[in-house]
Amino acid sequence: MLKAKLHRATVTYSELGYEGSCAIDSDILDRAGIREYEQIQIYNINNGERFTTYAIKAEAGSRIFSVNGAAARLACPGDIIIVCAYAILDQQELADYKPTLLYFNNKNEITRSSHIIPIQSA
Repeated sequence: MLKAKLHRATVTYSELGYEGSCAIDSDILDRAGIREYEQIQIYNINNGERFTTYAIKAEAGSRIFSVNGAAARLACPGDIIIVCAYAILDQQELADYKPTLLYFNNKNEITRSSHIIPIQSA
């Protein structure tokens, strides 16, 4: 199940020489409920790349989203990304389950949060 989604964040850095991962402002990780070293999926809106890595903490309040290591070839500063974390839940947990959804502007400020994705209409 989708655990958390960081929607339309802007990549601030991409560091090929840095040990792999994605550094994200620790305040944002806390608000989303994403733990350091947790596996995440990144979907790059600019180029369509989809890849797996793990989250590490960046400085609190920095609004950093840094794609590092080999993944730096898949996302550049200025690219818009969606970061998702998933969880395995049992039947009992599913009854009242809702993901954490955070939405960002181009300065990586959270503009709103939700627990429901609107129904898509034609």
